[in-house]
Amino acid sequence: MDINALGIQHLNSAYVPFSSAAAQAAPGTGNDFSELLRRSQSARASSQDAGVHAAPVLKKTAIDKTDKLYELCVELETFLVKNLIKSMRSTVQKTNLIDTGFAGEIYEDMLYDEYAKGFAKNANLGFAEMAYRELAAYSR
Repeated sequence: MDINALGIQHLNSAYVPFSSAAAQAAPGTGNDFSELLRRSQSARASSQDAGVHAAPVLKKTAIDKTDKLYELCVELETFLVKNLIKSMRSTVQKTNLIDTGFAGEIYEDMLYDEYAKGFAKNANLGFAEMAYRELAAYSR
């Protein structure tokens, strides 16, 4: 597939939308969106005719929630959600009104673990399913 057919050369040009130069550009010069779209579709059609695929298409894999791989994917999702919660909490300023110390930090970490487990179980974020489908395609 020819990358220039997608209009990549326009990324290096100084394009200012709604300028008089852009408004006066003649159709067919590659400066308008419809021309870029037409050229990219024709390039894609010609590459498909040649037997070149842009990206492999994965089948929808049925999710076996009793599989060990799925359980590991749920743990991965829980880990990512916990890191998200911890990073959000770190943006909130703490006061020294109550000195929690080391025990308070451990309690807070355990609390975030439980929050993350609940979010991963009930929020239906979909990351575990996506990871399972991706990894199951490679394990078979």
